[in-house]
Amino acid sequence: MTADDAMAAMSNVQIDDGTFRVTEWTIGPGQSIPEHEHLFDYVVIPLVDDTMHVVGADGKSSPTTLRVGESYSRPAGAVHSVWNHGSRTIVFVEVERLR
Repeated sequence: MTADDAMAAMSNVQIDDGTFRVTEWTIGPGQSIPEHEHLFDYVVIPLVDDTMHVVGADGKSSPTTLRVGESYSRPAGAVHSVWNHGSRTIVFVEVERLR
């Protein structure tokens, strides 16, 4: 395991059937989902109440408040990384519509 591996969030793909991809993300304190581009529209379903920091391709960081039961959606095309600067583990489910 490298230092970069220790900083990476954990993902668990639950469904990938050609129509939807459902991934559970777990981001420990100090960890991140590295920069990526969303190729599909997606929905985020928070499993915890917390705040994560989304860093855009331009380097600007914006806090995103997560509340259990308050899902949100975003269109394809976003390029960002996601960071957990807090002291608790962040968990959410991401559902991508593949077609």
